Amino acid sequence: MNGNAQEYFIGLDVGTSMVRCVVGMFDPNGSNTPSIIGHGQALNQGMRRGAVVHVDEVAEAIVKAVTEAERISGKSIKRATVNVNGSHVSGIDSEGVIAISAANREITLDDRLRVEEAATIVSLPPNREIVQFFAKNYSLDGQRNIKDPVGMHGVRLEVDAHIVTASSPNLRNLEMSLEKAEVAISHHTVSGLAAAEAVLTRQQREAGTALIDIGAGTTNLIVFEDGEVQYVSVLPIGGQHITNDLAIGLKTDLDVAERVKLQHANIKKGVKKLNATVKVGDTTHNFDFDEISMIVEARVEELLEYVDKELQKIKRSRKLPGGVVITGGTSKLPGLDEFARDKLQLPARIGKLHNIGGLVDTVEDATYTTVVGLMLLDMLLLPDLPPLHGKAESAKGFINSLFTRFRI
Repeated sequence: MNGNAQEYFIGLDVGTSMVRCVVGMFDPNGSNTPSIIGHGQALNQGMRRGAVVHVDEVAEAIVKAVTEAERISGKSIKRATVNVNGSHVSGIDSEGVIAISAANREITLDDRLRVEEAATIVSLPPNREIVQFFAKNYSLDGQRNIKDPVGMHGVRLEVDAHIVTASSPNLRNLEMSLEKAEVAISHHTVSGLAAAEAVLTRQQREAGTALIDIGAGTTNLIVFEDGEVQYVSVLPIGGQHITNDLAIGLKTDLDVAERVKLQHANIKKGVKKLNATVKVGDTTHNFDFDEISMIVEARVEELLEYVDKELQKIKRSRKLPGGVVITGGTSKLPGLDEFARDKLQLPARIGKLHNIGGLVDTVEDATYTTVVGLMLLDMLLLPDLPPLHGKAESAKGFINSLFTRFRI
C-alpha cells in the first residue's frame, strides 16, 4: 500500500475496552460514497481511561482486531489512522500575528502558514506536545471572521486558533503498542473528532453543535461553530463507570452488572418494570428495575453536569442552536437523548452514520462510530502529511467535510 496510489483505507480505534479496525475504499461502482470492506474487533485489557497501562496487552488486542479485518477484507494492513484518547488530551486557545511585507500586500498561502505557525508558539510543559491545530478564523487589518485570507490585501494578519495537546509519555506508549503490533501510524486524531466526521452534517457544524462521544472509560466533547472546531475536551468518565456503580449498588459481580446495563438499563420517562432478570452461566440474578434506573440516572446526570461545566467555560451552555449529538457505545442507553435534552436544555439526538456503503450492518452500531470516522479521515487526509512531534508542521492538505485545515 503506497502513498498516492492507495486503494483502501484503514481506521484503528484503540479504545479503553475494545480495539476496532475498519477497512474501507471508494465505491467500486464509481460513486464517491465510502464502502466498508472489512472490520474487526478485540477485547482490550491494557488501557485505563483511554491511556495505555500495559503495552503488550494493547499490542495483542491490536493484532487480533487487525487480523480479523484483514481476513474479512482480504487486504494486508500495515498502516492506519489512529485515535488519541484519554483525559490527558486538552485544548487551548491561541492567537498568531504577522506583518505582510510583500510590495503589493497580497496574502499568500505562505503568509497564512506563517501566521498559523506563530499561533503554535505557546509555552507547554516539557511532557506535553501539540497533536492538532485548528484555525477558527482570521482577521485582516481589523476585519474579523475571515475564513480564508489568501488572495486578500492587507498589512496585519491575525488568526484565532484552538490547539489540541496531549501527554508525550502517553503518546509514546501508544506508539510502542502499535510498533509491537507492526502497524505504522498514517495520522492520528482525537477520538471525538473522528466520530464527528462520521455523524455530523455540514449544517450542524455551521450552526453550532456539541458532539458527545461516550466511550467505555472517557467522554469526548467537541464543539463546532461556523464550520470550525471551537473546543476540545476529554472527560475521565464513561460507560464503565455505570457498570461499576451497578456492581456496587446492586452488590453483584462486574460481569453481572455489565449484563444488567446492556439488557435492562433504561432512563426513558414513564418506563415501569417490576424486576430485571439476568442469567450468567447457570445462575439467574433478579434485581429491582427502579433501583437499576436510579443508579444509572445518577451517573449519567453527573456526566452531563461535567459536559455543561465545559460548555460554561466557553460560554456555550444552553446556547448551541445545533444542540448536542451523542455517539459512542453508551449512546445506545434507551432514553439518553431525552435525558440529555432535559439536563442540558438543548436539542439532543443520537448520532447516525451517513453516506456509508458496503458492510454496514456491523459498523452501524454506535460502538463503531469512531473507527469509521478514522477510516474516513484516512481517506481524506493526504498520505504524506508528517506527524507532529512537539511542534506544528505545515500541512498541505485540505478537508472540506470537517474543518478547513487539519494538523497531525
